[in-house]
Amino acid sequence: MSEITLETLSYEAVAQRIDHSLLRPELTPAEVLAGCELADRYRVASVCVRPCDVELAARALRGSSVRVGTVVGFPHGSHATATKVFEARLAMEQGAVELDMVLNIGRLRGGQAEYVLEDIRAVVEAARAGGALVKVILENAYLTDEQKVLGSQLSERAGADFVKTSTGFAPSGATLEDLRLMRQTVSPHVQVKAAGGVRTLDALLDVLRVGVTRVGTTATAAILDDFQARQAGLV
Repeated sequence: MSEITLETLSYEAVAQRIDHSLLRPELTPAEVLAGCELADRYRVASVCVRPCDVELAARALRGSSVRVGTVVGFPHGSHATATKVFEARLAMEQGAVELDMVLNIGRLRGGQAEYVLEDIRAVVEAARAGGALVKVILENAYLTDEQKVLGSQLSERAGADFVKTSTGFAPSGATLEDLRLMRQTVSPHVQVKAAGGVRTLDALLDVLRVGVTRVGTTATAAILDDFQARQAGLV
């Protein structure tokens, strides 16, 4: 286990592990803008917004270090591959540089590995052409351990940059057991993102210790405020 403690981490090291999530269906444009402002103020890695909000977020964060991300095939992964590719290309045209795509969960559970591979590969190839990175969401709540391993392996074969646990809209999210399994399954150059249920600083530290390099959360302010308060107490 990595030596990751409050003493060994800087604020920037923690903030740059966070994708501030703005995916809830009821969010208004004003709330999305407020979320972008929060992400900029806390200097996190990225915002992950709904596809309809990419242009809005890109305008709001122009000149900021915060990257704009969005979702593809969200939340069920059952879009046709051509639809996912179109969605990816449109998002990049509108300013997205990170794409969190949901693999085809039903096809993975049905043993159709080649379909899943080509579905991911098509989005990855579109992303490469547009200069974006790809995080593949497995949605582990619906998968066996064997399917989680296979989904991670297929994502790597397809050229994905990250494997990711969850959309945040399934019955359960990231678990330490799943994160360890995914980290052990893929090569070191493929990163692991935890999403779904990481709402406290302690939870974030726990996932970092098992090799996670990015965390999707709505609790950005609470986590980073807690980090700053606890760091101040160490001085």
